This record gives sequence, C-alpha cells and structure tokens, in this order.
Amino acid sequence: MKLLVTGGAGFIGSAVVRRAVAQGHQVVNLDALTYAACLDNVASVADNPLYVFEQADIRDRAALDRILAKHQPDAVMHLAAESHVDRSIDGPGTFIDTNVMGTFHLLEAARAYWVARGKPDRFRFHHISTDEVFGSLGATGQFTEDTPYDPRSPYSASKAGSDHLVRAWHETYGLPVVLTNCSNNYGPYHFPEKLIPVIVLNALAGKALPIYGDGSNVRDWLYVEDHAEALLLVVARGAPGRSYNIGGENERSNLDLVRTLCAILDRKRPRDGSYADQITFVTDRPGHDARYAIDPVRIREELGWRPSVTVEQGLELTVDWYLANEPWWRALQERHGVGQRLGVSA
Repeated sequence: MKLLVTGGAGFIGSAVVRRAVAQGHQVVNLDALTYAACLDNVASVADNPLYVFEQADIRDRAALDRILAKHQPDAVMHLAAESHVDRSIDGPGTFIDTNVMGTFHLLEAARAYWVARGKPDRFRFHHISTDEVFGSLGATGQFTEDTPYDPRSPYSASKAGSDHLVRAWHETYGLPVVLTNCSNNYGPYHFPEKLIPVIVLNALAGKALPIYGDGSNVRDWLYVEDHAEALLLVVARGAPGRSYNIGGENERSNLDLVRTLCAILDRKRPRDGSYADQITFVTDRPGHDARYAIDPVRIREELGWRPSVTVEQGLELTVDWYLANEPWWRALQERHGVGQRLGVSA
C-alpha cells in the first residue's frame, strides 16, 4: 500500500511513518515543518527507498493537488494538526486555520484525486482525531464512538470541526473515509512541551515539576507505538464511514502519573532524595477537562487490536529513550515557547 501521511514529522505521525516503512508500505511524508515537527524523528527511514518527503502545508491546495497527482497514494492518513491545548488558549486562530480549514482543503484535494481516478473502492481517507472532542467525563463512564461531541477548548473544538467535515464528505460525496479518536499519547519523540517530557526533562534539570490544579485530572494513556499499529490496521481494514476509538486502557491521574515517572527516575538516575520532592502544584488550565476514558471494544472486536504495554511498561521505555537521546531534546528546547507556561489566562 502507498500511504500519504500528513504531519509525518510530528510525534504520532513519525511513529506511523517508521512503522509503515517497517511493514513494507510506501510512504509519502507531507509536513509543513512547523515548530513541533522534526525530521530527526524519521531519520531512521530517510534513506529507505520506500520513503519520500514532501514539504508542504495542508492549507495549500495547489501543493496538495500536485503531490497527490505525483505520488498517487492508495490512502491518505491525516495527522497534521495543531495539538497543544495551552497554545490553543493563547492563539486559537492558528488552530482553526490549520485543523479546520486545512482539513477542508485536504478533503477537497483528496476528493478530486479520488474522482479523477474513477472513485476506486480501495481508496481511504483516514482522519486521526482525539478523545477531547467528547468533552469531560465524571468519575465513571467511558467515551464510545456514539458519545455526543462536547469540546471545551479551542483545540478540541477545532478537531471536532474537522471530524464533522470528514463525516460530511463521506455522506455527501461518498468519499471513503475512516476516523479514529485516540486517548493521550506518550513515548519516544514526544515534543518537550507536553506533560510527560516536561516532567522527565525538568526532573533531570533539577527544576520544579509543574502539576495543574491538584493533579486529580485523569487521562487514558496510550503508548505511541501501539497507536501507530492501530492506525495502520484501521486504514487497511476499517469499514468506510466507520469510526474507531483507540485507547490505552491505562487510566491514571496526572499526580499518579508524575509520581510514577519520579519513581522510575529514582531507579534509573538516582541522586540524593527523590525527584518527587520537585513536584509543584500550579494554577490550573482554564476549562481543564476532569477525566477522559475510552471504551475500545469496537476496535478490539472488529479489528483484533489491543495495546501491547501497560502505562508502567510504556513509561519505562519512554524514560529510557529520553535518557539515551539528549541531543534530540536539547535542540527542541530552544524552540519558541518551549519551557514557558502557556494558556494561563482565558
């Protein structure tokens, strides 16, 4: 299969690219190389004959038409997006422009390409989204594919808008789409402004380990390599028009997660005292959702997928990776906004 992966130099996108090439797929990586992208993420496949890189913006319709016509993919896997909630609070316009309008332009380019090729049944437009579109849960319950949308941040609202566009292009134009909504990802190559890399890198630097509010917010944590495997399964075998929730089956509060990371670092990079002594509670994010949890029954029963690691196992692997790859994260810490508290005031 030949795949066009948008956002393939980002965190999740690069995991998809690496795994797809390893499975023998041809991959065209389309990325605008914004602040969160890094071509080092795909350096391991850069010289592989199955891999091609195209620098382009999903808002550039002419570039999209050119790249689709040139490479003629069997499927589009759409991961390109602005994704940091705190940045969306400070600058929502970029999120609407990229996540909503960018998805619109990509859908139109993909539809024109699909029509020009005679509307092949095997073509897929795979839209990768987030569980944040469903809003916030209480102490019980899980998100299913039928949960009503209730986004509460500019980021999640922009992703909800893009989800609706994808479904509309399927219903109106017959474009063969599949959608996935995932829980919080973590793992190697995670950009160092997100919670887990912030905690690991601040701990190593002797800095405060910031936790929003009282740390009681709960997330379902999904190891990025498991997610990439699930995405490739969905694009190959998912039913057109169908959506699939992908979860790690690993719910943890933010405070418990940070304490687990500190315990791992205490073992792997010991020093006087515990890294947990650096935990600091800070002013909560505006509109901070209390809990996310995914019911993954559909993808398990229809496609046979389950996560391969627990969060404790995945965190061990993640910490090991950051300890072994200091040059990678040192370079990214110099980028705009990294290391600063963003999204403080609404």
